[in-house]
Amino acid sequence: MRLFGTDGIRGVANKSPMTPFHIMKVGGALANYFKKTKSHRPKILIGKDTRLSGYMLESSLAAGITAMGGDVLLVGPMPTPGIAFLTKNINADAGVVISASHNPYMDNGIKVFNCDGVKLSDSAEKEIEKIALSANIHHLLPASARIGKNVRVDDALGRYIVFLKNSLPRDFSLEGMKIALDCANGATYKIAPMIFSELRAEVKTIGASPDGTNINKNCGSLYPEKLANMVLKEGSDAGFAFDGDGDRLIAVDEKGHVMAGDELIAVISNFLKENRQLKNNFVVGTVMSNYGLRKYLEQKGIRSSMTKVGDKYVLEEMHKRGAVIGGEDSGHIIFLNHHSTGDGLLTALQLISVMKHTKKKLSELRKVMKRYPQVLINVPVGKRADFKKVPELKKAYDEASAKLAGRGRVLIRYSGTQLLLRIMVEGPSHKEISKIAEGLARIFKKKLS
Repeated sequence: MRLFGTDGIRGVANKSPMTPFHIMKVGGALANYFKKTKSHRPKILIGKDTRLSGYMLESSLAAGITAMGGDVLLVGPMPTPGIAFLTKNINADAGVVISASHNPYMDNGIKVFNCDGVKLSDSAEKEIEKIALSANIHHLLPASARIGKNVRVDDALGRYIVFLKNSLPRDFSLEGMKIALDCANGATYKIAPMIFSELRAEVKTIGASPDGTNINKNCGSLYPEKLANMVLKEGSDAGFAFDGDGDRLIAVDEKGHVMAGDELIAVISNFLKENRQLKNNFVVGTVMSNYGLRKYLEQKGIRSSMTKVGDKYVLEEMHKRGAVIGGEDSGHIIFLNHHSTGDGLLTALQLISVMKHTKKKLSELRKVMKRYPQVLINVPVGKRADFKKVPELKKAYDEASAKLAGRGRVLIRYSGTQLLLRIMVEGPSHKEISKIAEGLARIFKKKLS
């Protein structure tokens, strides 16, 4: 049995591994691991989003940690990047988020940060998994006098708000501006309206009434249409949509146009370059970044690299290249001079700071990048064969790439979790790329299914 996947532990609530039984063992394993590596009673921070199962899993996790001799700091509903910040700010040994991000309420998961607010290494996860799955984990329990305790952190939200405000220029104010927010009925439901109101903006909010089952339900960053309509109806200067755990941002300009992550990266990196703040003149994206972002970076003379999909790989590449901005089209964007992980609220504040500094509307700023149409087709396959070693498939791929040379691109890759081949085609015309993508899908399906 495996617990940790590509982004922590995840599954359907009350089914393995997201049951109270399994999560209590994970809590015990976390406490035992950090007790050994830190040589003191571990202090572990726990936060969550607004899912119904969060209460159950929070109690189980805390029980496992305290039973193994660790102390627990409870902060309640808090965005994932807030937990990353607080772990370091409060000097905890680790921080745990109970969330399944943008997934529906039935799912839940666990992400773990180390004392620096960075996700655990693969080796650390393997060691924790080994302890949690051990049949002898109960033999590791300490004497009753060494059981840990739970403490609630009452000022967690305030600490995180101060951190976010410190990313802005001194005396920064949004007075006179109208801001629309969609909090996805998730972890930002309280803090997002609070921070924009404290900055003196006129705030209108949807998706801020969580009931345990409506997180991400037809709202938030996956469904920005409602926010776009509200922006137009209220005459807002900008709209910001977050996902369930608050680590992503999708924006809407005053004309109701939706802006995904790549466009936000383009707008903010352009501002940083013009103000000589784009360290090493470098931006990090992923292989799924829109072709328009690549063209923009090329035209502006900004160096870049594209990693595998996943914020972990983006962060590694940013450290390697000395970059201060990088991210994904999903809206998960990292500002390394401020934070160690993607942060939807931080991204929103950086974007609106650009608007204030340049005195330009978001619809004008977004013109820096032209988004290219994209078609994505998933092809079921029997196995993950190297298609470049199959002459017919390599020929089809090469011919399709040649047709779009300098005008678009073809990306073919396998899913990391399913037997699917993903064919993505980007180019100047939706009609043209649809024809190319469908033609490739027919050939690949015939050969690989």
